[in-house]
Amino acid sequence: MDFVTLLFVAVGLAMDAFSVAVTDGIVIKKVRAVNALKIALFFGIFQFGMLFIGYLLGSAFASYISKIDHWVAFFLLIIIGGKMFFEALFENKGKEEGKKEENPLDNKVLTVLAIATSIDALAVGVSFAAMNIGIMFSASVVGIVAFIFSFAGLYIGNKFGNLFGNKSEIIGGIVLMGIGIKILIEHLFS
Repeated sequence: MDFVTLLFVAVGLAMDAFSVAVTDGIVIKKVRAVNALKIALFFGIFQFGMLFIGYLLGSAFASYISKIDHWVAFFLLIIIGGKMFFEALFENKGKEEGKKEENPLDNKVLTVLAIATSIDALAVGVSFAAMNIGIMFSASVVGIVAFIFSFAGLYIGNKFGNLFGNKSEIIGGIVLMGIGIKILIEHLFS
């Protein structure tokens, strides 16, 4: 996988964390650098770790899926991207009104959010193992991009409020689905 494609994957995966950070920025009245650093570290480390864990799981089964690796990557990215896209479109439906807001800087809250936003990275890690992509560099890029997007997202949310809404998750979903299609086309026609 070339660097540009890896960067697009990283950006697609970072969109969930970015959206959560923007939301946190809306909730936190006065954002300080230490707040942004804490949130960014949680999301960056979990994106890195989950991609790495997914890779290890995928490596354990690589011999079984090596002939269909492009299909595995395609379906996982389509499912992940589609999930992000549709959840973003319908995220406000069915939410309870009057629900108490959690403290976005609480370690337990951040851990749950970091896990929830990096589940996609776990599945992508499985895809990377199937395609025999080097994990350390890839996981580092994914983690760094998630860190940067989360750090910036907190300030953007604090400054601009609800301007972006769920658009970043919609874009992230489209990017991941597009990469899945690109991988399939490259393997079918090369």
